[in-house]
Amino acid sequence: MSSSLAALRQEYALGALNETDVDPDPLRQFQRWLDEAIKAELPEPNALTLATADRTGRPFARVVLLKDCDANGFVFYTNYRSDKGQQLAENPHAALVFLWLELERQVRVEGIVSKVSSAESEAYFRTRPRESRLGALASRQSQIVADRQTLDDRYQQLAAQYPDDDDNIPMPNQWGGYRVKPEMLEFWQGRHGRMHDRLRYRWQKDSGWWLERLEP
Repeated sequence: MSSSLAALRQEYALGALNETDVDPDPLRQFQRWLDEAIKAELPEPNALTLATADRTGRPFARVVLLKDCDANGFVFYTNYRSDKGQQLAENPHAALVFLWLELERQVRVEGIVSKVSSAESEAYFRTRPRESRLGALASRQSQIVADRQTLDDRYQQLAAQYPDDDDNIPMPNQWGGYRVKPEMLEFWQGRHGRMHDRLRYRWQKDSGWWLERLEP
């Protein structure tokens, strides 16, 4: 191991996480932490690592952006024909990780994934900037492309096809949202000496959310 990496060390001392302070509903607790991350003006506070697996169990991970969160779960948007779309079609289980280093906080989520309705996807698509809508049309996400020029030419052709009228830019059939309905959420707060606070909520079919403390 590189000695410089082994020597990297940071103490955590910004706060604590107690059972008496958290909301009994983990989605409300998540929204509280997300609001605090936004208020602190952290870069990309809605960024998350999305982990998926294919039918064999082989794992994959990448960063995406959270675009909605409510009592029904966490929503992100992508191309359904992308690698992650193919993996979710084979195995509709996913894990999410939110990391807010400046607040010394992390949230892990595990749950079942399903597509949002086409109407919901369309409504969000209409809020996107023109360039992002054109990009969704231009990109055959995760497919091999010969070179950058091929991609840029395709984008420019679409920009010429839809020069000014944003309302005429169609949402691609293969593009839309996924909702992760959580079965587990874990809230992590860094503490001194690596004695971190970890509170985990697990969904119990008969009794709702169950809160428990994990050792660091």
